[in-house]
Amino acid sequence: MTRTNLMLCASLAALGFAASAANADKLTLYCSAEEEWCQAMARGFEDATGIDVNMTRKSSGETFAQLRAEASNPKGDVWWGGTGDPHLQAAEEGLSQEYISPMRDQLHPWAIAQAESAGNKTIGIYSGALGYGYNNDLLAANNLPEPACWKDLLKPEYKGHVQMANPNSSGTAYTTLASMVQLFGEDEGFEFMKGLHANINQYTKSGSAPIKAAGRGETTIGIVFMHDAVAQAVAGFPVTVVAPCEGTGYEIGSMSIIEGARNLEEAQKFYDWALSAEAQNLALEANSYQLMSNVNAQSSDKAPDMSKIKLIDYDFVKYGSSDERKRLLQKWDEEVSVLPQ
Repeated sequence: MTRTNLMLCASLAALGFAASAANADKLTLYCSAEEEWCQAMARGFEDATGIDVNMTRKSSGETFAQLRAEASNPKGDVWWGGTGDPHLQAAEEGLSQEYISPMRDQLHPWAIAQAESAGNKTIGIYSGALGYGYNNDLLAANNLPEPACWKDLLKPEYKGHVQMANPNSSGTAYTTLASMVQLFGEDEGFEFMKGLHANINQYTKSGSAPIKAAGRGETTIGIVFMHDAVAQAVAGFPVTVVAPCEGTGYEIGSMSIIEGARNLEEAQKFYDWALSAEAQNLALEANSYQLMSNVNAQSSDKAPDMSKIKLIDYDFVKYGSSDERKRLLQKWDEEVSVLPQ
């Protein structure tokens, strides 16, 4: 065989390998849960199916913004995790697509209700109540009283001791804003947010960052979903978890297949697998303490007991709508974030 023929064969072989690699099963996953849980889900699906997963972790607000930016040329296949409000908004704006999984008969009613409210363009995968946690050592060192209610956080002695995320980037913080409006009424809810703003030392990008900072002793109080505070306490940090006395909002963490997904078959396989008890049990391995949507999924005795928490009747349809979300965030930007601290 001539040198030219050898080079031609090598080139053809390389092209064949490249084509094979390009055709290999793969999935692009956008994940809005904790990094450890996101990694567990990506690797678990790879192990279960042999499908390669390219996973990117961002907060739910950031991921929603990315879906919007990529709408004309979608790059992701599945969006898994994060608060349900932006998933509902994505469904409303045509950024996700309808899919009815054969796993639905294994789910709690609240997970299916989430799907039905969005034309089956999203579905509930976990639930968790909003609250806050505080660092016991810092509270004692600063001679501060133990807070038990939302309005306790407005007291002057907590100035500079409270941290929460920015509701523009964080689903947790948007749930906080929407919860205060529903709990106290819009006028009083915004007065609460203004009073809270005076005591905030930092608005973080990530929803769970405030309680991690509290665990490390960088802030005294972190407003988060209670399961994130539990995770810090279980990890050995001096954190006490609070279910506020007035009542509180909650999330239905959700999953959506992205409209225009390039790997639709793989996306549907992930969707079905992620609703299985086997996949949802990975939450405990990743030290996540939400209530999972599969009725057969395991739960930890350390997880917050939702039945014992005073929950508001959170209006997911209204506060997950594009117009309402945009209006509340704009009002927060114009009336709260600009105030001096």
